[in-house]
Amino acid sequence: MFVKTGDKVKVIAGKDKGKEGNVLSVDVKNDRVVVKGVHKIKKHQKPSQANAKGGVVESEGSIHASNVKVISKAENKKNKKK
Repeated sequence: MFVKTGDKVKVIAGKDKGKEGNVLSVDVKNDRVVVKGVHKIKKHQKPSQANAKGGVVESEGSIHASNVKVISKAENKKNKKK
């Protein structure tokens, strides 16, 4: 897979197109990645010892690896000039 944990990527397709973030985790078997700040999902959780009140928790969901592009250092410099 061309994406590794810690890479800076840009979303090139889907509802979050144009957003950038760092890769938090990679699922090689299913070709999916979790990007910080992209594809936020809400999960309802029951009260537990860790979360006494429970409620709605918002976290990042996974997106397909083909929908992201690694941002190289040269491309990052090019974008800063604009």
